[in-house]
Amino acid sequence: MSRKPDNDLRTGFTTGACATAAAKAATSALFGAGFTNPVSITLPRGQAVSFELADTALGDGWARAGVQKDAGDDPDVTHGALILVTVRHGPPDSGIRFRAGDGVGMVTMPGLPIAPGEPAINPVPRRMITDHVSEQATAHGVAANLEIEVSVPGGRELALKTWNPRLGIAGGISILGTTGIVRPFSCAAWIASIHRGIDVARANRVDHAIGSTGATSERVAQDLFGAPDHAMLDMGDFAGGLLKYLKAHPLPRLTIAGGFGKLTKLAQGALDLHSSRSQVNFNELAALAGISDVKTANTAMQALQLAGPDLAAKVATAARLRALDTLQSAPVDVDVLVISRDGKPVASADSSGGRVL
Repeated sequence: MSRKPDNDLRTGFTTGACATAAAKAATSALFGAGFTNPVSITLPRGQAVSFELADTALGDGWARAGVQKDAGDDPDVTHGALILVTVRHGPPDSGIRFRAGDGVGMVTMPGLPIAPGEPAINPVPRRMITDHVSEQATAHGVAANLEIEVSVPGGRELALKTWNPRLGIAGGISILGTTGIVRPFSCAAWIASIHRGIDVARANRVDHAIGSTGATSERVAQDLFGAPDHAMLDMGDFAGGLLKYLKAHPLPRLTIAGGFGKLTKLAQGALDLHSSRSQVNFNELAALAGISDVKTANTAMQALQLAGPDLAAKVATAARLRALDTLQSAPVDVDVLVISRDGKPVASADSSGGRVL
């Protein structure tokens, strides 16, 4: 997908904001005031926004409202998903309780901001929903003893395209958002997922995590080391996001697995490996290889073909040193694995040096 200029991109709303709007509308109907449409809410930073309702239903002791998520121009897997909230009267003095409906996951492992056994509705959306339904209860002069069930039709399938399975979130997506706003092509969302992956790995006493630049390198490294899913960190282009968080939240061992081109950029000092934000310096690569012809290469793969697999071992060694430099004194043992496009280990580097595989 090509990237549009930032000033042309349209922002959207998080699943948490959509769930809050649906919960407010359903609570209003439950208390006999009907479904307000559109329904307005206040986001955590004070912005007032409105949502059109895509679904409503009312029964004995319950009300349901739905909002279709609009992620703007962000390629979010939940764009277009229907966020449904059913609100029911709870027992006296029960307060507000959250339930996971169809398509919303349950937390099964420690390390996330929500405890195991709880619906995967993150703290900020919980607070937003609680604030808005409590205001409705106060306005109608009743206690806020309510059960809030959030569901997302098709959410179980959508979750397979997210980090949820490896984070121990079973059965569906998470209801997320800290600001209520989705920023298109946001690096922050991916980096936040990396951080949560590290949190889960630490909480589950993982002693060897694997940060990979893509699906092929992840598959090869996971097979090679026999690592569980919750030890796999989809680093993507964000080597800095991974390493800087590990500096403050260390794990005993990290393998960085990736293709030759991206690891060359890491070896040359880049911590963001995206093609639009860092490039291979072929003069530096030629100096590392000790082969001047590498300067004329058009791509990293062509450079590797010119220099041979010894260059991959040298890149792995340099990338490892760059990672250790970023980690500084953090107690993380680092090794690097270079993987070819056809899914074969090419070279590696650890504390004993680099070698061709």
